[in-house]
Formats: sequence, structure tokens, C-alpha cells
Amino acid sequence: MIIETMTYEFLQHYWCFVVALLGALLVFLLFVQGANSCIRSLGYTEEGKRLVLNSTGRKWEFTFTTLVTFGGAFFASYPLFYSTSFGGAYWLWMLILFTFVLQAVSYEFQNKLGNFLGPKTFQFFLVLNGILGPLLLGGAVATFFEGSNFIVTKENLVDADSFTPVISQWANASHGLDALLNPWVLIFGLAVFFLARVLGILYVMNNVNDEDIRSRGSLRLIGASVPFLILFIAYFVHLMLKDGYAYTDEGIIYMEPNKYFHNLIDMWYLLILLLTGVVLVLLGIGKTLVSKTYISGIWPAGIGTVLTVLALLLCSAWNHTAYYPSTADLQSSLTMANSCSSEFTLRTMFYVSLLVPFVLAYIVYAWRAIDKKKLDKQEIKNEHAY
Repeated sequence: MIIETMTYEFLQHYWCFVVALLGALLVFLLFVQGANSCIRSLGYTEEGKRLVLNSTGRKWEFTFTTLVTFGGAFFASYPLFYSTSFGGAYWLWMLILFTFVLQAVSYEFQNKLGNFLGPKTFQFFLVLNGILGPLLLGGAVATFFEGSNFIVTKENLVDADSFTPVISQWANASHGLDALLNPWVLIFGLAVFFLARVLGILYVMNNVNDEDIRSRGSLRLIGASVPFLILFIAYFVHLMLKDGYAYTDEGIIYMEPNKYFHNLIDMWYLLILLLTGVVLVLLGIGKTLVSKTYISGIWPAGIGTVLTVLALLLCSAWNHTAYYPSTADLQSSLTMANSCSSEFTLRTMFYVSLLVPFVLAYIVYAWRAIDKKKLDKQEIKNEHAY
């Protein structure tokens, strides 16, 4: 009975939450890319590099699957965003997907017989994915606050004279790469990169039973944490002070001073979520650096990452905020109200989403089964090792 009385507005907010949660989980799972970006400094020896690669190799499918699920959920619930961003900024998204495809190929073929390119070539591809993956994904997320250069013309769907009924198009030929010219997009992208690196180091220290790697991990953790904190604080201050993209009940987009600061004040529960997440990330980093025996920093830092990113993503869309602003045409900006699927579609998908807890339970079960035994040097002698 409760499900039948759900409003269209509730369903829009619900699916925004689901997509934001998937995005937050994806950022946490970027620890795979973060660890791969420092294979050489963490592993140092050939044996050490293989330990790091086999540690992340146990989890890379989770990251890739979450990325695909995130895109699929966005497509189903907010199709206009999907067609505008994935269809317009395709150079940016194709570059992201290409690096993840390189990752999958590299894991499988680096030590296969007949690999004429040699293991080091595929290790280089993994490092490349470890750098570009988080950087570009962070840049893509930053456009939720900084805006993108696109135009939406819904009238094309009903225009009989239109031979190409395309309702959204990019306003320049760069097709998404122009976002990287915005320094604040780069700052946010670099913050995500260093966060992934922090999480990757914490994960390897927890997952690999090797004192050399753990001792080097503590030093590398400092080198990743300091730039992450500087970049994150800088962007957060910028976000609180910048004008944001708001819209009226009639759907008119306008600029509101300090919009995102107002969002956190109006939605105090998101502010609590954000602060809790930040404290947990700092706890995971700090306790690992202070204690030589503490190796579980990935868990408070990982949970804190999910909470922080979830709060930021919801802050970009809830409270009458345009979550995908257009810098080419203000009124083309996308909101939950003007870009979502029909009520029937959202309601039908709601029933499907009730299966998500079972999927998450399976992931937790599989994760624990994989990590039942810490990875050691004996493990990489297995013929199935990467």
C-alpha cells in the first residue's frame, strides 16, 4: 500500500540516492587503481610488484562491475543525462573506458605464455589506468558542480522539419575534454586520484602479509595523504563559496550565491554525513601512521569515503539544484525533474532495486571468501596467480 502511494517526486529522489550510492561505492573501489598507480614504489622488487598486482587483481572485477552498474542505473533513471553526457562528452568517457579495458587485458595477459610485449608493458598499462582512471572520473564528477558545455533542445522531438531529432548536443568539438581546461575540475580530479592512492596503500597494507611492503606503505601513505588533504580542502572551500545552479518550481534555472553551502545547511543530515565521512577517512589515515601494528585503516577510510562522496553527490542534485549544469545555455541544465524517466519506469525499477541488498550481501560474502587468507609470497607461486 505504501509503495502504491509513492509520489513521482519521491521516486526521483530515491533513484538519485541509488545512483549517488553507486558512485560513492565506485570511488571507494578505486583503491584498485590507487594501488596500481604505485606498484613500483610499494612493490620495489619484482616479487613485491607481483604481490601488489595479485592483491588488486583479486578485486578489479568489483570496480569494473560497479562502473558499469553506475552507468546503467544513470541510463535507466535519468536517460537525458546519459544521452547528454555519454553521448556528447564521449571522448572523455571513451578515454575512461579505454583505460579500464586496458586494465582487464593487462591482468589476464601480463604473465601468459606467448606474451610478446612482456610483463612490464602490461604493468605500465595498469599504472596508466591507476593514474588516468581516478583522475578522469574525478573530473567527470566535478562537472556536476562546475558545469559542462552542452545544449538541450527538447523541441527537436516534436519538430516535423527536423531531420535529426537529437535533443542534446555538445557546444564544441572537444566533446568533454574541454572540462579538463577548468582548473577546478583538475583540482577535484587530482583529489580523487590521491584519495584512490591513499585507499590503495591502506588496502595493500591490510591485504598483503609482507613486512617490507607494509613498512614502505607507511611512507607512501604520507606522500599521498598530504596532497589529497590540500586539494580536497581547497576544492571544498571553493565549492562552499561559489555560485550554484538552482531552479524554481516552474523549472527555471538561475544562479544562486553559495548554493552548495546553503544545501548543506538546509539538508543538515547531509552535513552530518559529510563530516562523519571526513572524520573516518582521517581516522583511517592517522591511526595507520601512528601505530606500526594497525593495518585495518582501509575500513574506516573506505566507509568514510563512501559517506563523504554520497553527501557531495546528493548535495549536487537535491534541494532544487541542477546536478548537470550547462555553461553554454543555463536553461539547458539538467535537474532531477527535467531529465528523469517516466513515473511508470521509476516505479517499476523500484521493485527491481529491492534485490540490491541481496546483491550487496553476495559481494560481502565473496569479498570475505577471497580475503580469508592474507596474500603472501607463497601465494604468487600458484599457477593461477597474475
